[in-house]
Amino acid sequence: MNPHDESESFRCVRADAREPEGYRRVLGEAKAAFLHTDPPYCLLTRRRKGGDLRDPRAHKKIDRDPIVRFETVRDYRAFTEAWMTRAVAHLTPDAPLAIWTNLLGKEPILAVARSLGYGHLRGEFVWGKRTTDKNANEQLLRVYEVALVLSRTPAPVLAPGDAPTVWAVVGGYDDDGEAQRWGGHPHHKPFSVVEPLVRTWSRPGDWVLDPFAGSGSMPAAALRLGRKAACLEVVPEWAERVAGRLRETAAPSPR
Repeated sequence: MNPHDESESFRCVRADAREPEGYRRVLGEAKAAFLHTDPPYCLLTRRRKGGDLRDPRAHKKIDRDPIVRFETVRDYRAFTEAWMTRAVAHLTPDAPLAIWTNLLGKEPILAVARSLGYGHLRGEFVWGKRTTDKNANEQLLRVYEVALVLSRTPAPVLAPGDAPTVWAVVGGYDDDGEAQRWGGHPHHKPFSVVEPLVRTWSRPGDWVLDPFAGSGSMPAAALRLGRKAACLEVVPEWAERVAGRLRETAAPSPR
């Protein structure tokens, strides 16, 4: 498939986000207008405060493939610098970034983004996950991760008639019932969670770049909303699943 073909709506390849080849294969000379991605961010979670390894039996999600683990902030920053430097070279000058991370990963991502010219944090998009902790009057939400929205320029001042920017969403891990169908990836996100980001920070017809496709939640959402999806995934079986998911998403619905 040729990224210059106007009829093409997606491209997903097996590639390492730290290497240049994958970006050339999915975008060619085209530029993406939005980067929306969920990179590995399992940072400093395998060791306790004193340095001892945690009991893996008590942290099955942490020790489950395909999660990538980082033992130090330095390691995570080096990884972030490697992939982000490659990715932003394939964006339009005014393209915003929406990068999902946990609370420990925010500072390394912000530092690398600033070094690359993305010095304006437009805001943190918060996903409040429902819990089973509730009584007659309330239900608790937990925030495990947020999406940092970054740009090269400051946010314009909203006029009184402008629509507000959405900065929070409440939802479960699998509200759309799609997680197991597409492999049960630990970083699956339902459409309702990522939809506001795609609607707010891109426009129909734009290329949306995701260097860490996972199970395809973000590129599939881009397609559903009339954008074009360019994505990379380093693990072969996940890259194959994503390609199948995007083919199905892009196929016209039977009448």
